[in-house]
Amino acid sequence: MKPSDKKAEGLQPIPVSQSFTTMTELVLPEHTNALDSIFGGVIMSWVDICAAIAAQRHSSLPVVTASIDALHFVAPVYKGWIVNLKASVNYVSRTSMEVGVRVDAENPIGKQTFHTASAYLTFVALGKDGKPTPIPPVKAETPEQIRRYKAAERRRQFRLELREREEGKP
Repeated sequence: MKPSDKKAEGLQPIPVSQSFTTMTELVLPEHTNALDSIFGGVIMSWVDICAAIAAQRHSSLPVVTASIDALHFVAPVYKGWIVNLKASVNYVSRTSMEVGVRVDAENPIGKQTFHTASAYLTFVALGKDGKPTPIPPVKAETPEQIRRYKAAERRRQFRLELREREEGKP
């Protein structure tokens, strides 16, 4: 049995494909700085929205952002360009899930596409009482999804170890 096949609290696994989300945005003048490149915070906002949609699609519940591991900008995005975001759930714990987001920018004039940023976000699903509630496990079906699941599992362990070290500090 693959790790992605495990059942949590009687909840049936949900395929990664159910959470897959794409968003497309046009970079307008109000999104840019004095260099006509997009503010990083605008991309951060779009990443958070795209990831939240993926998390809600998986859990069928309201979700809140618990953390963003890191957001690495690898190429600038300019006014007039198109930004494409892709997100899906990589891993599910009891009440939380990791969502991976890839951001690509498209220069529509030059017909070029650039990888712009990637991020991993953790979301917590909320029940009717506003408290964390159990969610179905994710079912990784393709070799790429299984690879992402295993990598997310390692990142979760690292996050937990980091939290323990931080809580032990004076």
